[in-house]
Amino acid sequence: MNFPTKRRALIAGASSVIGKATALAFAKAGIDVALVSRCQKKLEAVAEAARLCGVKAGVYPLDLANISSVRERIAAIAAEENPIDILVNSAGMGYTGTLMDTPLADYERLIDLNLTSVFQCVQGVLPAMRARRSGLIVNVASIAGKQTFPNWGAYAVSKFGVMALSKTLAEEERPHGIRVTAICPGAVNTPLCDAETVGGDFNRSSMLTPEIVAQSILHIALLPETAALEELTLMPSAGTL
Repeated sequence: MNFPTKRRALIAGASSVIGKATALAFAKAGIDVALVSRCQKKLEAVAEAARLCGVKAGVYPLDLANISSVRERIAAIAAEENPIDILVNSAGMGYTGTLMDTPLADYERLIDLNLTSVFQCVQGVLPAMRARRSGLIVNVASIAGKQTFPNWGAYAVSKFGVMALSKTLAEEERPHGIRVTAICPGAVNTPLCDAETVGGDFNRSSMLTPEIVAQSILHIALLPETAALEELTLMPSAGTL
């Protein structure tokens, strides 16, 4: 893929699953990547694979759950990698449990990573995007940001929040030439399904793969700047799992 000018994407949550798949899909399309996540070792492996595609890949270890420092660090990364044309927010965690039984500490941890870190990453890149009057922000939400499921209440709250953030941001930043997309995947076969905070018996074979979601994010990124896809729901063909 040849662009009129070189493009660079900052991917939050780039060390695994959807973020990793998106970084590699972007690299294959010729988009330079700045990779952000907690684990430097995993980021280095993703960066090495991306560089084999002939693009630049910067590694920036950052615990996105430490929200007090996220905006400042993302702004510094954006300044170093200037310009950041695309921001992809893909970091997140799953969680199951009834609302009644969800401890406050778990709820706050979920909201911090799934929603507040997205807000802080956005604030970190917006000033430079506004100055250039150009940019694309893709927030990975979930089908749980559009409908609720028993035992997924706290998770749904975080993803409904991502949807509200994305829709408001799209309205506010349109005059500045910045496009915002919320992508809402259905069930995705990722290690998050095995996490201690997630319980349930899932039919993994019928789920989407991270690579399918990544290709959809790449499709959004490849749209001309005169087109804005503000919401995309991507479901397994078997339906909601």
